[in-house]
Amino acid sequence: MEISDSYRNFLEVWNLIVIVLAFVAFATGFLIIIVHWIKVKSIKDYKHIYDYLNANQTKMIYFSIIAFAVGLTLYINTLSNENVVLSQVWFMVRMFVALCISTLIIYVSYLMLKFAYPSRLEKKLKKWRYKPRVNPKTGNVMKLLSEEEEDVHLDEGMQAEENVFSIDYDVWVDEETGDVQIEKYPGHLHGLQCNSCGFQTMKLVKEEILIPPTSTLEGEMRKNYQCTYCKSTRKKTVKIARLSQDAEHFELPEHLHFKNEEKVDLITVELHISTGSTKIYEFSSVSQARLFLKEFNIEDLK
Repeated sequence: MEISDSYRNFLEVWNLIVIVLAFVAFATGFLIIIVHWIKVKSIKDYKHIYDYLNANQTKMIYFSIIAFAVGLTLYINTLSNENVVLSQVWFMVRMFVALCISTLIIYVSYLMLKFAYPSRLEKKLKKWRYKPRVNPKTGNVMKLLSEEEEDVHLDEGMQAEENVFSIDYDVWVDEETGDVQIEKYPGHLHGLQCNSCGFQTMKLVKEEILIPPTSTLEGEMRKNYQCTYCKSTRKKTVKIARLSQDAEHFELPEHLHFKNEEKVDLITVELHISTGSTKIYEFSSVSQARLFLKEFNIEDLK
C-alpha cells in the first residue's frame, strides 16, 4: 500500500537521523567529562582547583548524565523495528518507553547528586583544601595555622566573617621567611554581604510581626539585619504563611565536657534535614561548635 510504503520510508529516514543524533549525544557526554578532567589537570594552584571543583563538579556530572540519557532515548527509538513497521501505534509506544527510561535516569541522578554526592565531593574538596602549600618564591612547604594562631594575620572584618561562620579563612605561613598566604572559603552558614563595609557579616537580629497571620490570610513580618562588623542596619519585609512552624533551636548541652579537652582534634555536628538531606560540620573545639549552634538558623543553610 502507498501509506505503508510512505511509513516504511519515514522509518528508514528516522532511524538514520536518530542514530546520528544518538552518537552526537553520547559523544557530547564523553566530551563534557574529558574537558572537565583536562581543566582540572591544567590547574596548578590547589585553591583554584578547589574553587573550580566546588563550582563545576556536580554540574558537569549532571550535564554529562543528561547527554547520555538523551543518547539512550534516541538509541531506543531505533530498536524493535519489526514491530514498529507493523503499526504506527508501536512507534508511539517505543517513543513513550524511551522517554520514561531517560526521565527516570535523569531524576534518579538528580536525587543522588543532591543528597548522596555532596558528602563524597566534600571529601575531595578537603583533599585540595588541606594539601600542603608550597611557597612559590622559596619552594618551602608552608604550615597551616590553627584557628587561634591565624587571627593575628586576619583583619577585623575577616575575623567578624569567621565569627558568624559566613566565611572561613585558611592561613598558610612559610616559617623560614614569614611569607603568608590567606585563602578564602565558604563558611558553614550564609551571611549577607553588607552594603557599607562589603564583608559578609550581615545577620538577622530581630523579627517584627506587622500583620499577624490567620488561618485564611497571610501575615507580614519585618526582618531587621545588622552588620556584626560596621553595625550598619538593613530592613526587609516578608510574607508569613498561613500555617507556620516554630523555629527550632539547637545547642550543645551545657554539661558537655571532654576530659583533656585541649587535646580534642575534631568535633562533628551532623544535622538531618526534613527534606532528606544531611549537613555535616566540623570544628576544632567544643567552644567553636557551641558558638556555631548558638548562631545557627535553619534559614541560613545554603
